[in-house]
Amino acid sequence: MTEHIINRRSFLTLTALGGGAVFMSGLYGVAQAASAGKVATPYDDFYFVQLSDSHWGFSGPPNPDAANTLKKTVAAVNALAEQPDFILFTGDLTQTTDDPKERRKRMAEFRDIVGGLKVKTVHFIPGEHDASLDNGAAYKEYFGDTHYSFDHKGVHFIALDNVSDPGARVGDEQLEWLKTDLEKQKKDARIVVFTHRPLFDLVPKWDWATRDGDKAIALLMPYPNVTVFYGHIHQENHHQTGHIAHHAAKSLIFPLPAPGSQEKRTPLPWDPAEPNKGLGFREVEAELKTAEYNILELPVPKG
Repeated sequence: MTEHIINRRSFLTLTALGGGAVFMSGLYGVAQAASAGKVATPYDDFYFVQLSDSHWGFSGPPNPDAANTLKKTVAAVNALAEQPDFILFTGDLTQTTDDPKERRKRMAEFRDIVGGLKVKTVHFIPGEHDASLDNGAAYKEYFGDTHYSFDHKGVHFIALDNVSDPGARVGDEQLEWLKTDLEKQKKDARIVVFTHRPLFDLVPKWDWATRDGDKAIALLMPYPNVTVFYGHIHQENHHQTGHIAHHAAKSLIFPLPAPGSQEKRTPLPWDPAEPNKGLGFREVEAELKTAEYNILELPVPKG
């Protein structure tokens, strides 16, 4: 484990920019297999970056620097000495607009900005700001499917769309797709789900829920190694449904109040003394053997 610890310490020195980075290691599982006299194929260590809720096109209070926050984040990720394998963006890429032409303009601008990332493998899912007004039509033109899955070095990733339906549902068709996708996985598969809204009822009156999210969770429950990363609520939050852990990421545009702490979910006011207060993303370290995650929240960098 010495090699893992050294790599881990090196990794920490690279993540001063703030979270979203997920470091995954399979060394522990290999060592355990070896001690049991079994032959194991090691998974390569890797990490990925999760970004969320940039709301490109937003302007005005409470973020007077809205035109630069995403660009600063791209520069910060590019400054990492060790680049992530890929990046996950968990929705609300752009700020909503009723104008279809303006919607596409914002998506094109967002695409061009993140196109400046050194890491060229970027996985997207929509937020309701991107997709709810046209059932994801414009989003698909620029970013492709709204739900899909892929495998990377021993982990199965599932992107769920709970925003294209304006009623905040996953929907029967996608649930059937999820069921079929999961049936292809071993029961002990390491599964990471990323979505925009929380799949559970956090604060339904604030639209912090998915109306049929319980059906998606029911399909995931038979699998012991499932973790969900999501956005939407613009803050760190941790929740458990049975053995499934759900982790919300901070926003790159403005923070929102703690769940249910006030009548309306109005953005928290901007503090000129701490302009990046409440903004950020996260670093998460994981052991593939257990799929347990150690999470460290870090702020968006200044400057």
